[in-house]
Amino acid sequence: MSTTQPTKNTVKTVWHTCISSAAWRWSQKAIILIIFSLVTNHLAASDNFLDSESYRFPIEGFLSTIVLSILVGIIADLNFRFYKKKYFSKKVEIVTIARFMVSTLGCITIMYIPINIIIDKVVGGQTVFYYLLIGLLITLLLCFIFIGLLYAQDIYNLYKLSIREAKITIDSGTKMTKLTYENIACFYSENKIVYTVQNDGTTINTDFTLNELEEKINDQLFFRANRQIIIHKDTIDLIEKIENGKLRIRLKAFIKKDTIAEINISRYKRKAFMDWFQ
Repeated sequence: MSTTQPTKNTVKTVWHTCISSAAWRWSQKAIILIIFSLVTNHLAASDNFLDSESYRFPIEGFLSTIVLSILVGIIADLNFRFYKKKYFSKKVEIVTIARFMVSTLGCITIMYIPINIIIDKVVGGQTVFYYLLIGLLITLLLCFIFIGLLYAQDIYNLYKLSIREAKITIDSGTKMTKLTYENIACFYSENKIVYTVQNDGTTINTDFTLNELEEKINDQLFFRANRQIIIHKDTIDLIEKIENGKLRIRLKAFIKKDTIAEINISRYKRKAFMDWFQ
C-alpha cells in the first residue's frame, strides 16, 4: 500500500493550518509593513532612488518608519477590535468602514502632533506649524493606504461572515431558536404577533416587533417592504411593475400564506427597494 497520497494529504493539511493561523496573518502584515517602509523611504528623497549615483540605503528613515508604523498598527488594531465587536459583528457597510478609518486616523493625529513637538524639543529645533501640517497630511495619507492594505482582507472576511453565517436568536415565549440569515425567508406581522418564516415553510412566532427586528438584522439581506413584512433578498421570485409607479413582488412558492405571497411596494419605496435588490 502506497504512503505517498496520505503524506501529501498530511502536508496539505499542515500547510492550510499554517496559512489560516493567526501567526500567518501577522506575518502577512509584517511583510506589508516592511515593503511599505522600503517603498516610502526610497521615494522620500532623490538620493534614495536605486538608480542614483549617490544611492545609500535609508536606514534611519527605514527604522523610524518601522517604529511609527508599529505605533500606527497598534492604534489601528485596537480600534479594529472595538469596531469588530461593536459594529462589524452585526453588519459590514461602507459607512461603518468609513467611521473606522476616520476614527483611526483621528487617533493617529492625536499621537502625531505631540510626538513631533517633543522630537523638535529634544533635537533643539523649532516647531513650524506649516511643516507640521504638511507632515501630518502626508502621514495620514500613507496611514490610510497602510491601514487599508492591512485590514482589507479582515473586513472582507467579516462581510462574508455577516452575509452567509450570521445568526439571530428568535425569542418565542419560553423558547429560543437560533436561525442563520440564509434560512430565514421573511418576517411578517399579523394580529400584533410577528412570525418568522423559514425556507422550509416552517413558521415560528416571536416576541419581537418588526421595528426591533429591523434594527437587529442585516439590511444588506433584508428589506422592510411595508409595515407588515420584512423580506429576504433570496425569497423574491418575481418583480412586476404595476400602476402609479408601484411594484408587485411575488415570493417563492414555499410562502403559502396568501396575504404575504404577493407584496406591493409603494412608489415612495420603489427606488430604495431597487437599489437594495440590485
